[in-house]
Amino acid sequence: MNGLDWAVLIGYFGVMVAIGVWSHKRVDNVSDFFTAGGRMPWWLSGISHHMSGYSAVMFTGYAAIAYTYGVTSYVTWSFPIAIGIAIGAKVFAPRLNRVRSRLHVASPLEYLKNRYDLPTQQALAWSGVLLKIVDVGAKWAAIATLLSVFTGVSLNTGILITGAVTAVYCTVGGLWADALTELGQFIIQFVAGIAMLVAVMAELNGFSTLWSVWDEPALDGHTKPLAGPYMMVFLIAYLFIKTFEYNGGMWNQAQRYMATDSAKSATRSGILSACLWLIWPLVLFFPMWVAPLIIKTDVPADSYALMAEHLLPHGLLGLVIVGFFSHTMAMCSSDANAIAAVVTRDIMPAVSRKAREWDTRMGLLAARWATLLFLGLSMAIATQVNSAFFGDIITVVIKWVAGLMGPIAIPLMLGLLPWFRKSGPTAALVSWALGLVTFWLVNYPISWNVDGGVPLQYQVSIPLAVSLVLYVLIGYVKPEDTPERDALIAKINSDDGGSAAAAVPAPAGPADGVVGAPAKD
Repeated sequence: MNGLDWAVLIGYFGVMVAIGVWSHKRVDNVSDFFTAGGRMPWWLSGISHHMSGYSAVMFTGYAAIAYTYGVTSYVTWSFPIAIGIAIGAKVFAPRLNRVRSRLHVASPLEYLKNRYDLPTQQALAWSGVLLKIVDVGAKWAAIATLLSVFTGVSLNTGILITGAVTAVYCTVGGLWADALTELGQFIIQFVAGIAMLVAVMAELNGFSTLWSVWDEPALDGHTKPLAGPYMMVFLIAYLFIKTFEYNGGMWNQAQRYMATDSAKSATRSGILSACLWLIWPLVLFFPMWVAPLIIKTDVPADSYALMAEHLLPHGLLGLVIVGFFSHTMAMCSSDANAIAAVVTRDIMPAVSRKAREWDTRMGLLAARWATLLFLGLSMAIATQVNSAFFGDIITVVIKWVAGLMGPIAIPLMLGLLPWFRKSGPTAALVSWALGLVTFWLVNYPISWNVDGGVPLQYQVSIPLAVSLVLYVLIGYVKPEDTPERDALIAKINSDDGGSAAAAVPAPAGPADGVVGAPAKD
Protein backbone atom coordinates (compact mmCIF):
# COMPACT_ATOMS: atom_id res chain seq x y z
CA MET A 1 0.00 0.00 0.00
CA ASN A 2 1.10 3.55 -0.68
CA GLY A 3 -0.27 6.95 0.32
CA LEU A 4 -3.13 6.80 -2.20
CA ASP A 5 -4.34 3.45 -0.86
CA TRP A 6 -4.17 4.73 2.69
CA ALA A 7 -6.13 7.84 1.69
CA VAL A 8 -8.90 5.66 0.24
CA LEU A 9 -9.00 3.53 3.39
CA ILE A 10 -8.99 6.47 5.81
CA GLY A 11 -11.60 8.26 3.71
CA TYR A 12 -13.84 5.20 3.89
CA PHE A 13 -13.57 5.07 7.67
CA GLY A 14 -14.42 8.76 7.82
CA VAL A 15 -17.54 8.33 5.69
CA MET A 16 -18.72 5.43 7.89
CA VAL A 17 -18.38 7.56 11.00
CA ALA A 18 -20.17 10.48 9.31
CA ILE A 19 -23.11 8.24 8.38
CA GLY A 20 -23.33 7.11 11.99
CA VAL A 21 -23.42 10.70 13.23
CA TRP A 22 -26.09 11.62 10.66
CA SER A 23 -28.18 8.58 11.58
CA HIS A 24 -28.07 9.63 15.21
CA LYS A 25 -30.71 12.24 14.38
CA ARG A 26 -33.16 9.50 13.35
CA VAL A 27 -32.85 7.56 16.60
CA ASP A 28 -35.22 8.76 19.32
CA ASN A 29 -36.05 5.49 21.10
CA VAL A 30 -35.17 1.79 21.23
CA SER A 31 -37.55 0.99 18.38
CA ASP A 32 -35.61 3.35 16.12
CA PHE A 33 -32.29 1.97 17.36
CA PHE A 34 -33.17 -1.71 16.82
CA THR A 35 -35.79 -1.80 14.04
CA ALA A 36 -35.59 1.64 12.37
CA GLY A 37 -39.08 2.32 13.67
CA GLY A 38 -40.55 0.12 10.93
CA ARG A 39 -39.80 2.79 8.32
CA MET A 40 -37.00 1.24 6.27
CA PRO A 41 -37.67 0.97 2.47
CA TRP A 42 -37.79 -2.63 1.22
CA TRP A 43 -34.90 -2.13 -1.22
CA LEU A 44 -32.63 -0.73 1.50
CA SER A 45 -33.65 -3.57 3.79
CA GLY A 46 -32.86 -6.10 1.03
CA ILE A 47 -29.41 -4.69 0.33
CA SER A 48 -28.72 -4.47 4.06
CA HIS A 49 -29.92 -8.06 4.52
CA HIS A 50 -27.56 -9.18 1.77
CA MET A 51 -24.54 -7.24 3.01
CA SER A 52 -25.00 -8.25 6.65
CA GLY A 53 -24.43 -11.87 5.61
CA TYR A 54 -20.92 -11.23 4.29
CA SER A 55 -17.60 -10.82 6.02
CA ALA A 56 -13.90 -10.91 5.21
CA VAL A 57 -14.08 -14.66 5.86
CA MET A 58 -15.15 -14.88 2.22
CA PHE A 59 -11.78 -13.41 1.19
CA THR A 60 -9.77 -15.60 3.58
CA GLY A 61 -11.47 -18.85 4.58
CA TYR A 62 -13.63 -19.24 1.49
CA ALA A 63 -10.80 -17.94 -0.70
CA ALA A 64 -8.82 -20.91 0.59
CA ILE A 65 -11.64 -23.28 -0.40
CA ALA A 66 -11.92 -21.63 -3.83
CA TYR A 67 -8.15 -21.76 -4.36
CA THR A 68 -8.05 -25.46 -3.41
CA TYR A 69 -11.33 -26.88 -4.74
CA GLY A 70 -12.78 -24.31 -7.18
CA VAL A 71 -16.48 -23.84 -7.83
CA THR A 72 -17.58 -25.92 -4.85
CA SER A 73 -16.99 -22.74 -2.82
CA TYR A 74 -20.04 -21.24 -4.58
CA VAL A 75 -22.16 -24.39 -4.83
CA THR A 76 -21.88 -25.19 -1.14
CA TRP A 77 -21.97 -21.63 0.21
CA SER A 78 -23.74 -18.77 -1.56
CA PHE A 79 -26.02 -20.93 -3.72
CA PRO A 80 -27.72 -22.66 -0.75
CA ILE A 81 -27.92 -19.30 1.02
CA ALA A 82 -29.76 -17.84 -2.01
CA ILE A 83 -32.20 -20.77 -2.04
CA GLY A 84 -32.70 -20.58 1.73
CA ILE A 85 -33.44 -16.84 1.66
CA ALA A 86 -35.85 -17.29 -1.27
CA ILE A 87 -37.77 -19.84 0.82
CA GLY A 88 -37.63 -17.61 3.88
CA ALA A 89 -38.87 -14.58 1.95
CA LYS A 90 -42.23 -16.31 1.69
CA VAL A 91 -42.25 -18.31 4.91
CA PHE A 92 -40.47 -16.25 7.56
CA ALA A 93 -40.08 -12.64 6.38
CA PRO A 94 -43.75 -11.58 6.57
CA ARG A 95 -44.24 -13.28 9.93
CA LEU A 96 -41.20 -11.59 11.44
CA ASN A 97 -42.49 -8.25 10.23
CA ARG A 98 -45.83 -8.91 11.93
CA VAL A 99 -43.98 -9.81 15.14
CA ARG A 100 -42.81 -6.21 15.24
CA SER A 101 -45.90 -4.47 13.93
CA ARG A 102 -48.53 -6.48 15.80
CA LEU A 103 -46.76 -7.50 18.99
CA HIS A 104 -44.89 -4.19 19.31
CA VAL A 105 -41.47 -5.63 20.08
CA ALA A 106 -37.97 -4.43 19.19
CA SER A 107 -36.03 -7.70 19.54
CA PRO A 108 -36.51 -10.91 17.52
CA LEU A 109 -36.65 -12.88 20.78
CA GLU A 110 -39.16 -10.77 22.71
CA TYR A 111 -42.12 -12.75 21.42
CA LEU A 112 -40.67 -16.02 22.79
CA LYS A 113 -41.69 -15.18 26.35
CA ASN A 114 -45.33 -15.45 25.33
CA ARG A 115 -44.86 -18.08 22.61
CA TYR A 116 -43.13 -20.41 25.09
CA ASP A 117 -42.12 -19.04 28.50
CA LEU A 118 -39.40 -16.96 30.15
CA PRO A 119 -36.88 -19.82 30.72
CA THR A 120 -37.03 -20.75 27.03
CA GLN A 121 -36.51 -17.16 25.97
CA GLN A 122 -33.54 -16.82 28.31
CA ALA A 123 -31.93 -20.10 27.23
CA LEU A 124 -32.03 -19.10 23.57
CA ALA A 125 -30.92 -15.55 24.33
CA TRP A 126 -27.88 -16.45 26.44
CA SER A 127 -26.65 -19.26 24.19
CA GLY A 128 -27.14 -17.16 21.06
CA VAL A 129 -25.22 -14.22 22.52
CA LEU A 130 -22.29 -16.44 23.51
CA LEU A 131 -22.20 -18.08 20.06
CA LYS A 132 -22.28 -14.71 18.33
CA ILE A 133 -19.35 -13.43 20.36
CA VAL A 134 -17.26 -16.29 18.95
CA ASP A 135 -18.69 -15.88 15.44
CA VAL A 136 -17.97 -12.16 15.24
CA GLY A 137 -14.57 -12.75 16.81
CA ALA A 138 -13.75 -14.92 13.79
CA LYS A 139 -14.85 -12.09 11.49
CA TRP A 140 -12.57 -9.57 13.22
CA ALA A 141 -9.69 -12.02 12.94
CA ALA A 142 -10.38 -12.50 9.22
CA ILE A 143 -10.28 -8.80 8.39
CA ALA A 144 -7.22 -8.30 10.60
CA THR A 145 -5.49 -11.11 8.71
CA LEU A 146 -6.11 -9.31 5.41
CA LEU A 147 -4.97 -5.99 6.84
CA SER A 148 -1.78 -7.69 8.01
CA VAL A 149 -1.10 -9.04 4.50
CA PHE A 150 -1.48 -5.59 2.95
CA THR A 151 0.07 -3.33 5.58
CA GLY A 152 2.14 -5.51 7.88
CA VAL A 153 0.29 -4.33 11.00
CA SER A 154 -0.17 -6.92 13.73
CA LEU A 155 -3.35 -8.99 14.09
CA ASN A 156 -4.33 -7.25 17.33
CA THR A 157 -3.79 -3.79 15.84
CA GLY A 158 -6.00 -4.67 12.88
CA ILE A 159 -8.73 -5.91 15.20
CA LEU A 160 -8.54 -2.70 17.24
CA ILE A 161 -8.75 -0.41 14.19
CA THR A 162 -11.73 -2.08 12.54
CA GLY A 163 -13.57 -2.65 15.80
CA ALA A 164 -13.15 0.96 16.94
CA VAL A 165 -14.52 2.45 13.70
CA THR A 166 -17.45 0.01 13.69
CA ALA A 167 -18.20 0.80 17.32
CA VAL A 168 -18.53 4.52 16.59
CA TYR A 169 -21.08 4.38 13.80
CA CYS A 170 -23.25 1.46 14.95
CA THR A 171 -23.37 2.65 18.56
CA VAL A 172 -24.35 6.19 17.62
CA GLY A 173 -26.74 5.51 14.75
CA GLY A 174 -28.29 2.10 15.47
CA LEU A 175 -29.92 0.10 12.68
CA TRP A 176 -30.31 3.14 10.45
CA ALA A 177 -26.54 3.63 10.49
CA ASP A 178 -26.01 -0.08 9.83
CA ALA A 179 -28.32 -0.09 6.81
CA LEU A 180 -27.01 3.15 5.28
CA THR A 181 -23.37 2.15 5.70
CA GLU A 182 -24.21 -1.23 4.19
CA LEU A 183 -25.68 0.55 1.16
CA GLY A 184 -22.44 2.49 0.76
CA GLN A 185 -20.45 -0.67 1.34
CA PHE A 186 -22.43 -2.48 -1.35
CA ILE A 187 -21.59 0.25 -3.88
CA ILE A 188 -17.91 0.14 -2.91
CA GLN A 189 -17.81 -3.65 -3.13
CA PHE A 190 -19.52 -3.55 -6.53
CA VAL A 191 -16.83 -1.29 -7.95
CA ALA A 192 -14.01 -3.21 -6.24
CA GLY A 193 -15.36 -6.60 -7.31
CA ILE A 194 -15.70 -5.57 -10.94
CA ALA A 195 -12.22 -4.05 -10.88
CA MET A 196 -10.74 -7.30 -9.57
CA LEU A 197 -12.62 -9.39 -12.15
CA VAL A 198 -11.42 -7.17 -15.03
CA ALA A 199 -7.84 -7.25 -13.73
CA VAL A 200 -7.85 -11.05 -13.60
CA MET A 201 -9.27 -11.37 -17.12
CA ALA A 202 -6.68 -8.87 -18.42
CA GLU A 203 -3.89 -10.89 -16.79
CA LEU A 204 -5.04 -14.12 -18.46
CA ASN A 205 -6.94 -14.41 -21.77
CA GLY A 206 -9.24 -11.45 -21.69
CA PHE A 207 -13.00 -11.97 -21.67
CA SER A 208 -12.58 -15.52 -22.94
CA THR A 209 -10.92 -16.37 -19.63
CA LEU A 210 -14.42 -17.02 -18.29
CA TRP A 211 -14.61 -20.26 -20.30
CA SER A 212 -11.12 -20.97 -21.69
CA VAL A 213 -8.99 -21.65 -18.59
CA TRP A 214 -10.65 -24.67 -17.07
CA ASP A 215 -8.44 -27.22 -18.86
CA GLU A 216 -5.28 -25.81 -17.27
CA PRO A 217 -3.48 -28.39 -15.07
CA ALA A 218 -3.37 -25.95 -12.16
CA LEU A 219 -7.18 -25.90 -12.15
CA ASP A 220 -7.61 -29.67 -12.22
CA GLY A 221 -10.83 -30.56 -10.39
CA HIS A 222 -11.86 -26.92 -9.99
CA THR A 223 -15.09 -27.40 -11.98
CA LYS A 224 -16.45 -30.12 -9.69
CA PRO A 225 -19.49 -28.76 -7.85
CA LEU A 226 -18.78 -30.94 -4.80
CA ALA A 227 -15.24 -31.69 -3.64
CA GLY A 228 -13.13 -32.41 -0.58
CA PRO A 229 -15.20 -32.45 2.62
CA TYR A 230 -17.94 -30.37 0.94
CA MET A 231 -20.13 -33.15 -0.44
CA MET A 232 -23.89 -33.72 -0.80
CA VAL A 233 -24.60 -34.32 2.88
CA PHE A 234 -22.79 -31.08 3.70
CA LEU A 235 -24.72 -29.21 0.98
CA ILE A 236 -28.12 -30.42 2.22
CA ALA A 237 -27.25 -29.71 5.84
CA TYR A 238 -25.92 -26.27 4.89
CA LEU A 239 -29.14 -25.48 3.02
CA PHE A 240 -31.23 -26.26 6.09
CA ILE A 241 -28.87 -24.41 8.41
CA LYS A 242 -28.70 -21.28 6.25
CA THR A 243 -32.46 -21.27 5.70
CA PHE A 244 -32.85 -20.85 9.44
CA GLU A 245 -29.82 -18.64 9.98
CA TYR A 246 -30.26 -16.14 7.14
CA ASN A 247 -33.97 -15.71 7.74
CA GLY A 248 -33.69 -14.73 11.38
CA GLY A 249 -31.96 -17.50 13.27
CA MET A 250 -28.93 -15.29 13.79
CA TRP A 251 -31.23 -12.33 14.64
CA ASN A 252 -29.55 -9.60 12.58
CA GLN A 253 -31.31 -10.73 9.39
CA ALA A 254 -34.59 -10.89 11.30
CA GLN A 255 -34.17 -7.21 12.13
CA ARG A 256 -34.07 -6.34 8.41
CA TYR A 257 -37.45 -7.98 7.90
CA MET A 258 -38.82 -6.36 11.05
CA ALA A 259 -37.60 -2.91 9.94
CA THR A 260 -39.75 -2.69 6.79
CA ASP A 261 -43.17 -1.05 6.82
CA SER A 262 -45.24 -4.14 5.98
CA ALA A 263 -45.19 -7.91 5.57
CA LYS A 264 -45.28 -7.46 1.79
CA SER A 265 -42.22 -5.20 1.91
CA ALA A 266 -40.40 -7.76 4.05
CA THR A 267 -41.04 -10.42 1.40
CA ARG A 268 -39.74 -8.14 -1.36
CA SER A 269 -36.68 -7.43 0.77
CA GLY A 270 -35.97 -11.15 1.08
CA ILE A 271 -36.40 -11.76 -2.65
CA LEU A 272 -33.95 -8.97 -3.48
CA SER A 273 -31.40 -10.39 -1.05
CA ALA A 274 -31.81 -13.89 -2.52
CA CYS A 275 -31.21 -12.60 -6.05
CA LEU A 276 -28.07 -10.79 -4.95
CA TRP A 277 -26.78 -13.93 -3.23
CA LEU A 278 -27.39 -15.93 -6.39
CA ILE A 279 -25.56 -13.59 -8.77
CA TRP A 280 -23.03 -11.35 -7.04
CA PRO A 281 -20.82 -14.03 -5.41
CA LEU A 282 -20.06 -15.40 -8.89
CA VAL A 283 -18.28 -12.12 -9.67
CA LEU A 284 -16.36 -12.23 -6.40
CA PHE A 285 -15.45 -15.92 -6.60
CA PHE A 286 -14.18 -16.14 -10.18
CA PRO A 287 -10.81 -14.47 -9.40
CA MET A 288 -10.39 -16.90 -6.49
CA TRP A 289 -11.10 -19.92 -8.70
CA VAL A 290 -8.39 -19.01 -11.21
CA ALA A 291 -5.92 -17.70 -8.62
CA PRO A 292 -3.61 -20.78 -8.97
CA LEU A 293 -2.86 -19.57 -12.52
CA ILE A 294 -1.64 -16.21 -11.25
CA ILE A 295 0.00 -16.71 -7.87
CA LYS A 296 1.43 -19.64 -5.93
CA THR A 297 1.11 -19.77 -2.17
CA ASP A 298 1.36 -22.31 0.62
CA VAL A 299 -1.30 -20.36 2.53
CA PRO A 300 -4.47 -20.47 0.37
CA ALA A 301 -6.27 -18.11 2.76
CA ASP A 302 -3.89 -15.34 1.61
CA SER A 303 -4.47 -15.99 -2.09
CA TYR A 304 -7.02 -13.25 -2.80
CA ALA A 305 -5.02 -10.60 -0.95
CA LEU A 306 -1.78 -11.59 -2.67
CA MET A 307 -3.48 -11.55 -6.06
CA ALA A 308 -4.93 -8.10 -5.44
CA GLU A 309 -1.47 -6.79 -4.56
CA HIS A 310 -0.05 -8.36 -7.70
CA LEU A 311 -2.68 -7.14 -10.17
CA LEU A 312 -4.17 -3.85 -9.04
CA PRO A 313 -2.71 -0.35 -9.28
CA HIS A 314 -2.59 1.82 -6.20
CA GLY A 315 -5.92 3.46 -5.53
CA LEU A 316 -7.84 0.47 -6.87
CA LEU A 317 -5.91 -1.70 -4.43
CA GLY A 318 -7.08 0.59 -1.66
CA LEU A 319 -10.65 0.26 -2.91
CA VAL A 320 -10.45 -3.54 -2.83
CA ILE A 321 -9.11 -3.36 0.72
CA VAL A 322 -12.03 -1.10 1.58
CA GLY A 323 -14.28 -3.77 0.08
CA PHE A 324 -12.81 -6.32 2.50
CA PHE A 325 -13.50 -4.01 5.40
CA SER A 326 -16.99 -3.18 4.17
CA HIS A 327 -18.16 -6.79 4.27
CA THR A 328 -16.83 -7.49 7.73
CA MET A 329 -17.97 -4.22 9.23
CA ALA A 330 -21.43 -4.72 7.73
CA MET A 331 -21.85 -8.12 9.36
CA CYS A 332 -20.25 -7.22 12.68
CA SER A 333 -22.20 -3.99 13.12
CA SER A 334 -25.49 -5.69 12.30
CA ASP A 335 -24.69 -8.50 14.73
CA ALA A 336 -23.78 -5.98 17.41
CA ASN A 337 -27.12 -4.23 16.99
CA ALA A 338 -29.04 -7.52 17.12
CA ILE A 339 -27.19 -8.74 20.20
CA ALA A 340 -27.72 -5.40 21.95
CA ALA A 341 -31.44 -5.74 21.22
CA VAL A 342 -31.56 -9.18 22.82
CA VAL A 343 -29.47 -8.11 25.82
CA THR A 344 -31.45 -4.94 26.59
CA ARG A 345 -34.93 -6.16 25.63
CA ASP A 346 -34.80 -9.80 26.68
CA ILE A 347 -31.97 -10.59 29.10
CA MET A 348 -31.62 -7.50 31.29
CA PRO A 349 -35.35 -7.04 32.05
CA ALA A 350 -35.44 -10.69 33.15
CA VAL A 351 -32.59 -10.30 35.63
CA SER A 352 -33.05 -6.71 36.83
CA ARG A 353 -36.16 -4.95 38.08
CA LYS A 354 -34.54 -1.59 37.35
CA ALA A 355 -34.22 -2.56 33.68
CA ARG A 356 -37.97 -3.10 33.52
CA GLU A 357 -38.48 0.48 34.69
CA TRP A 358 -36.14 2.23 32.23
CA ASP A 359 -37.47 5.32 30.53
CA THR A 360 -36.68 6.18 26.90
CA ARG A 361 -33.34 7.80 27.70
CA MET A 362 -32.11 4.93 29.87
CA GLY A 363 -33.29 2.35 27.33
CA LEU A 364 -31.25 4.02 24.58
CA LEU A 365 -28.23 4.40 26.84
CA ALA A 366 -28.37 0.72 27.78
CA ALA A 367 -28.68 -0.24 24.11
CA ARG A 368 -25.54 1.70 23.22
CA TRP A 369 -23.53 0.33 26.13
CA ALA A 370 -24.63 -3.21 25.29
CA THR A 371 -23.44 -2.66 21.72
CA LEU A 372 -20.02 -1.52 22.93
CA LEU A 373 -19.75 -4.43 25.36
CA PHE A 374 -20.51 -6.99 22.67
CA LEU A 375 -17.98 -5.47 20.29
CA GLY A 376 -15.32 -5.44 22.99
CA LEU A 377 -15.87 -9.07 23.96
CA SER A 378 -15.88 -10.25 20.34
CA MET A 379 -12.65 -8.34 19.67
CA ALA A 380 -11.06 -10.03 22.69
CA ILE A 381 -12.15 -13.45 21.36
CA ALA A 382 -10.70 -12.52 17.95
CA THR A 383 -7.22 -12.50 19.41
CA GLN A 384 -7.68 -16.19 20.30
CA VAL A 385 -9.33 -17.49 17.13
CA ASN A 386 -6.23 -19.21 15.82
CA SER A 387 -5.57 -20.94 19.12
CA ALA A 388 -5.59 -24.73 19.48
CA PHE A 389 -9.01 -24.64 21.15
CA PHE A 390 -10.88 -22.56 18.57
CA GLY A 391 -9.06 -23.72 15.45
CA ASP A 392 -8.49 -21.56 12.41
CA ILE A 393 -10.92 -18.96 11.09
CA ILE A 394 -12.89 -21.16 8.72
CA THR A 395 -13.21 -23.91 11.35
CA VAL A 396 -14.85 -21.49 13.74
CA VAL A 397 -17.25 -20.13 11.15
CA ILE A 398 -18.27 -23.42 9.55
CA LYS A 399 -18.15 -25.87 12.42
CA TRP A 400 -19.07 -23.88 15.51
CA VAL A 401 -21.57 -21.48 13.98
CA ALA A 402 -23.16 -23.88 11.49
CA GLY A 403 -23.22 -26.72 14.00
CA LEU A 404 -24.70 -24.74 16.88
CA MET A 405 -27.06 -22.56 14.85
CA GLY A 406 -29.76 -25.22 14.39
CA PRO A 407 -30.48 -25.93 18.07
CA ILE A 408 -30.73 -22.19 18.81
CA ALA A 409 -32.70 -21.18 15.71
CA ILE A 410 -35.26 -23.99 15.43
CA PRO A 411 -37.51 -22.96 18.38
CA LEU A 412 -37.29 -19.30 17.31
CA MET A 413 -38.13 -19.84 13.66
CA LEU A 414 -40.54 -22.78 13.79
CA GLY A 415 -42.34 -21.11 16.67
CA LEU A 416 -43.62 -18.57 14.13
CA LEU A 417 -45.43 -21.19 12.05
CA PRO A 418 -48.93 -22.53 12.74
CA TRP A 419 -47.94 -26.08 11.75
CA PHE A 420 -45.88 -26.34 14.93
CA ARG A 421 -48.32 -24.71 17.35
CA LYS A 422 -48.37 -27.84 19.56
CA SER A 423 -44.63 -27.53 20.23
CA GLY A 424 -44.35 -25.60 23.46
CA PRO A 425 -41.71 -24.87 26.13
CA THR A 426 -40.81 -28.54 26.66
CA ALA A 427 -40.21 -29.16 22.96
CA ALA A 428 -38.21 -25.93 22.64
CA LEU A 429 -35.96 -26.48 25.65
CA VAL A 430 -35.35 -30.19 25.10
CA SER A 431 -34.57 -29.75 21.39
CA TRP A 432 -32.24 -26.85 22.23
CA ALA A 433 -30.41 -28.62 25.07
CA LEU A 434 -29.98 -32.00 23.38
CA GLY A 435 -28.94 -30.32 20.14
CA LEU A 436 -26.09 -28.57 21.95
CA VAL A 437 -25.11 -31.79 23.72
CA THR A 438 -25.15 -33.61 20.38
CA PHE A 439 -22.82 -31.00 18.88
CA TRP A 440 -20.34 -31.53 21.70
CA LEU A 441 -20.53 -35.32 21.44
CA VAL A 442 -20.12 -35.43 17.67
CA ASN A 443 -17.34 -32.89 17.48
CA TYR A 444 -15.28 -33.99 20.45
CA PRO A 445 -15.66 -37.36 22.28
CA ILE A 446 -16.99 -39.27 19.27
CA SER A 447 -14.67 -37.53 16.82
CA TRP A 448 -11.68 -38.30 19.03
CA ASN A 449 -12.51 -42.01 18.84
CA VAL A 450 -13.14 -42.18 15.09
CA ASP A 451 -10.21 -42.77 12.79
CA GLY A 452 -9.69 -39.48 10.96
CA GLY A 453 -12.45 -37.82 12.99
CA VAL A 454 -16.14 -37.35 12.19
CA PRO A 455 -16.53 -35.87 8.68
CA LEU A 456 -17.37 -32.16 8.61
CA GLN A 457 -20.79 -32.66 7.02
CA TYR A 458 -21.90 -34.79 9.96
CA GLN A 459 -20.39 -32.43 12.51
CA VAL A 460 -22.68 -29.63 11.33
CA SER A 461 -25.76 -31.63 10.26
CA ILE A 462 -26.38 -34.07 13.12
CA PRO A 463 -27.07 -31.42 15.82
CA LEU A 464 -29.56 -29.74 13.48
CA ALA A 465 -31.29 -33.04 12.70
CA VAL A 466 -31.54 -34.00 16.37
CA SER A 467 -33.04 -30.64 17.35
CA LEU A 468 -35.51 -30.62 14.46
CA VAL A 469 -36.78 -34.15 15.13
CA LEU A 470 -37.11 -33.56 18.87
CA TYR A 471 -38.92 -30.24 18.43
CA VAL A 472 -41.55 -31.78 16.16
CA LEU A 473 -41.83 -35.13 17.96
CA ILE A 474 -42.18 -33.72 21.47
CA GLY A 475 -44.85 -31.33 20.19
CA TYR A 476 -46.99 -34.31 19.20
CA VAL A 477 -46.17 -36.46 22.23
CA LYS A 478 -46.60 -33.61 24.72
CA PRO A 479 -48.69 -30.89 23.07
CA GLU A 480 -48.61 -27.57 24.92
CA ASP A 481 -50.82 -25.40 22.77
CA THR A 482 -53.00 -23.02 24.76
CA PRO A 483 -55.60 -20.45 23.69
CA GLU A 484 -53.10 -17.67 24.44
CA ARG A 485 -50.36 -19.24 22.35
CA ASP A 486 -52.77 -20.02 19.53
CA ALA A 487 -53.95 -16.41 19.56
CA LEU A 488 -50.36 -15.14 19.33
CA ILE A 489 -49.57 -17.47 16.43
CA ALA A 490 -52.76 -16.43 14.64
CA LYS A 491 -51.85 -12.78 15.07
CA ILE A 492 -48.53 -13.14 13.23
CA ASN A 493 -49.87 -15.49 10.56
CA SER A 494 -53.00 -13.67 9.42
CA ASP A 495 -52.78 -12.03 6.01
CA ASP A 496 -52.58 -8.25 6.11
CA GLY A 497 -53.98 -8.04 2.60
CA GLY A 498 -50.92 -6.15 1.41
CA SER A 499 -51.70 -3.08 3.49
CA ALA A 500 -48.95 -1.48 5.48
CA ALA A 501 -48.57 -2.86 8.97
CA ALA A 502 -48.58 -0.41 11.80
CA ALA A 503 -45.19 0.94 12.76
CA VAL A 504 -43.87 0.51 16.26
CA PRO A 505 -45.53 3.25 18.30
CA ALA A 506 -43.56 6.31 19.16
CA PRO A 507 -42.35 6.46 22.76
CA ALA A 508 -44.65 7.97 25.32
CA GLY A 509 -43.10 8.08 28.73
CA PRO A 510 -41.33 5.48 30.82
CA ALA A 511 -43.18 2.48 29.39
CA ASP A 512 -41.16 2.69 26.18
CA GLY A 513 -38.23 1.01 27.85
CA VAL A 514 -40.30 -1.78 29.41
CA VAL A 515 -40.39 -5.15 27.72
CA GLY A 516 -43.92 -6.05 26.81
CA ALA A 517 -45.25 -2.55 27.51
CA PRO A 518 -48.65 -1.97 25.92
CA ALA A 519 -48.81 -0.10 22.65
CA LYS A 520 -49.78 3.54 22.70
CA ASP A 521 -52.06 4.63 19.92
